[in-house]
Amino acid sequence: MSGTFSKQFTPTADPSPPLRSAPRGQGSAHSGVQNVNVTDDESGMRVDRFLQARIPDLSFTRIQRAIRKGEVRVNGRRVDANDRLEPGQTVRIPPLRVAPAPRILGDGAADKTLEFLKSITLYEDAAVLVLNKPMGLAVQGGSGTTRHIDGMLEVMRDARGQRPRLVHRLDKDTAGCLLVAKTRFAAAALAKSFRSRSARKIYWALVAGVPKPRQGRISTFLAKEQREEESIMRIARHGEEGASHAVTYYAVVDTAGPSLAWLSLKPVTGRTHQLRAHMAHIGHPIIGDAKYFSRENWQLPGGMQNRLHLLARRIAVPHPRGGGVDVTAPLPPHMQQSWNLLGLDATRYDPIEQAPAD
Repeated sequence: MSGTFSKQFTPTADPSPPLRSAPRGQGSAHSGVQNVNVTDDESGMRVDRFLQARIPDLSFTRIQRAIRKGEVRVNGRRVDANDRLEPGQTVRIPPLRVAPAPRILGDGAADKTLEFLKSITLYEDAAVLVLNKPMGLAVQGGSGTTRHIDGMLEVMRDARGQRPRLVHRLDKDTAGCLLVAKTRFAAAALAKSFRSRSARKIYWALVAGVPKPRQGRISTFLAKEQREEESIMRIARHGEEGASHAVTYYAVVDTAGPSLAWLSLKPVTGRTHQLRAHMAHIGHPIIGDAKYFSRENWQLPGGMQNRLHLLARRIAVPHPRGGGVDVTAPLPPHMQQSWNLLGLDATRYDPIEQAPAD
């Protein structure tokens, strides 16, 4: 994997300026007809969605009405709301009154959110953002979850109303590299990389016991099972309804006696809880895993925190504009504390680099 990707990237200039509209929370109208060019990032967008993205405070009803009345033209011709746009086309937008929109966050809260996102940014360019997600912070909202990365990205909307999009997910208690697309074009390209498995991910984990052999491949089928108030992924049979194939390569990087091992993990597939379920399956659950660590009479070594010891250590993916992005996350505080207590060296050679890609 090393040497395949590069961090070098020169952003492509956006040929189309943002629409002139009121700041969020203020009602106004932009004066005169505007002619704007469709960018590569907006290729394939429906006309109505294009206008919604360009003028985020404009009501969708008003957009539909303007299109029906022929006020919106593409290359001088009338269009339907569901017509798809192509790069380089010119969209004529009439004067449209923008209704006041409620602010999602107050100024102070928005500033604090932006400051927080900046503080956890590992890499950023015009199309791609890689965040160092803290342990315990959810990626998306759910039952009872109001603070999450996806909601925070709302404060990063650009002048045309585009907001960064999640490309993949991490469990709430998994720390490390989280890839985010800053444009629609980048989101589509990065999603394709994940589907084609050209994106490479490496995780670090501290597990109970030492696996034998010290390097190996885990291949099972996983299926979701509901247990009381939570769901888990269980090992399933081939052909079983809802079962998905999951493949993980692992390698022991170092050990702390016979009771603990530092593993490097390379998932080939991206199933829910895949690494956690696979480690438990081979009898070496991840330290601090409340769902999959059920080993009886096992004592946590003194001084270690009972938190999930799983880090999305590295992500390497082709860049949407050419070249690549290869980013590494540091150990989160609770794992760094454990490494220090156990005398593990985070700069040690990682043997998983040589694991196959499939």
